[in-house]
Amino acid sequence: MSTEPMERSVLGTLGCAVSLTALAISTQAHAADDPQISAERPKDALKPFDLAYGGAVDERHADRNGPPQKTPRADSTAEQLTLIAAELRAQRELIAKQSEIIARQQLAIDMLTQRQLAGSDLSELRAAGLATAMQGIAPVSQETTQMMPDAPVGEAPPPEPTVQSRVEAVPEGQGVLTPAGRMVLDSSFEYTSSSTNRLVFRGIELVPGIQIGLIEASDADRTTLITTLGARYGLTNRLELEARLPALYRWDRIEVAQQRDEGIVRTIALKERDIGDLEFALRYQLNRPRGQNPIWVANLRVKSDTGKSPFEVGYDEFGVATGLSTGSGFWAVQPGISMLLPSDPAVIFGSLGYLYHIPRNIDREIGGAFIGRVDPGDAISGNLGFGFALNPRFSFSMGYRHSYIMPSTQEIGGSVERSNRAHVGSFTFGMSYRLSQRQSVNFGFEFGATADAPDVSVTVRFPLSINLRK
Repeated sequence: MSTEPMERSVLGTLGCAVSLTALAISTQAHAADDPQISAERPKDALKPFDLAYGGAVDERHADRNGPPQKTPRADSTAEQLTLIAAELRAQRELIAKQSEIIARQQLAIDMLTQRQLAGSDLSELRAAGLATAMQGIAPVSQETTQMMPDAPVGEAPPPEPTVQSRVEAVPEGQGVLTPAGRMVLDSSFEYTSSSTNRLVFRGIELVPGIQIGLIEASDADRTTLITTLGARYGLTNRLELEARLPALYRWDRIEVAQQRDEGIVRTIALKERDIGDLEFALRYQLNRPRGQNPIWVANLRVKSDTGKSPFEVGYDEFGVATGLSTGSGFWAVQPGISMLLPSDPAVIFGSLGYLYHIPRNIDREIGGAFIGRVDPGDAISGNLGFGFALNPRFSFSMGYRHSYIMPSTQEIGGSVERSNRAHVGSFTFGMSYRLSQRQSVNFGFEFGATADAPDVSVTVRFPLSINLRK
């Protein structure tokens, strides 16, 4: 009798047994990682494979040694089938449990992959699939310099500039408010220089080219140094109170050329040192900052008349002042609103305000003329610019400021005279450097853009923050 079919049957049975044994070993390895599966694992899961292998060996021996001998196992074929069916059910349950484990592990892999895509530079590959995303990542075994860190391992990255650091260089009064319980002592020094050339004709013109009266030409160079002591206090996180007291030192040099019957040239040098107009301000933040939305701050400023008034200085017989004023001589109220718009990496700022001067009666004679009621011109002012933080310690700002001064009216000798309107515009540039958590130094520059504006103005500020609620 040929044994070739029998050997092929035995080899096939052995191959199936080996494959199922490998699957069982893999199942045992996964079960070892999961204590729940390890506890529920059938210890006799390989019995059907042993039975199949034993049956094949018995058939091989039967072919070689003669007819197969009846054994108790052969007599209980029904019991063996029942046992095999039970073992298969156990294997199916084990496979089902392992399928659940594989599903949970796949879910964990998907979640880790999504986190990696959200926090890496490959965010643009979202929804492109894991295979597409992994194409841009070098394998672990691949040697590449692109995977090297840009900073020493273990060193924290530098902090990102905050909105507060970006607005430290913006013009005074337009930054973020002082936190509750903190006071900022703000001392500043301001230098302003301006020059004017004017030609004035005082008389009448009979016919074109024939004038009777006085022709006056003046060349004035004016220099002002202002030292200001200011304090800001945060009543709440959204309400701030401020007070400022300036002290002025002024010196002017004026050359006046008058043409009557004969030319007269005079040079006048004037100096004055006194306090200026005391100011109070109240600022309230209208909304809370939310992402890239603008921050609106309403403000109200009140200016007193503590400085030396222009009507308190003397004048000569030609109507030329013999002294200098350090104040406007009028109370004023200025409501306004300012805006901060975060736009990484910069902050856009702007403001709009209306300055109202309260008129009053002078009722005194100046230069031979009686001065009655004077209504100084009101002003509308606004500015626009941006602040940019290069790092958490240094920031700068650029912008433009413009004021429209309305005509003023005054009663002189029983008649009402009206002045001309004026436009004062200037380009602004600021820098801020944080010396410590409490101290910083700010520089501000203004360059005149209109004929009525000062030529140049330089301001240095030293704000110092103090916590009063320790």
